[in-house]
Amino acid sequence: MIVLVMGVSGAGKTTIGEALARELGFTYLDADDYHPAASVAKMAAGVPLQDSDRWPWLEKINEELFKIQQRGESAVVGCSALKQAYRERVARGLRDFEIVYLRGEFKLIHSRIAARKHRFMPATLLQSQFDTLEPPASAIEIDVSAPVESSLSKIRKQLPQR
Repeated sequence: MIVLVMGVSGAGKTTIGEALARELGFTYLDADDYHPAASVAKMAAGVPLQDSDRWPWLEKINEELFKIQQRGESAVVGCSALKQAYRERVARGLRDFEIVYLRGEFKLIHSRIAARKHRFMPATLLQSQFDTLEPPASAIEIDVSAPVESSLSKIRKQLPQR
């Protein structure tokens, strides 16, 4: 099984994704680790990425997930995947693909980003992420204001049993 934990920056993808992977015994991948250097430099400079910047990144994530699945393993990947087309690219060719959507209000998520030091994602780019966001039609939806343990419990109950 591949579980995509998606949402805007600051929604808790890493926190929820790492904890979920630990609980399930899955590999965890952080999509931020797969950004090309040019994209990291753009974001660090406060410049939003364009689709042309994202396609190679999403393709690389898909390739890594496909390798994991080919080995008969499972993974959780934390990735913004803000548009339906991005999620489709990440999921292409994968079986047993589930989406967890971390949903939250701008004000709460902005306060989280402002309080942390991210290696390349400044708070000034958050609005562009909300503007790009296409909430998934079908996903396990988690309110980011809920405690982590409560969120993990809700996700586990809604994931297909294996």
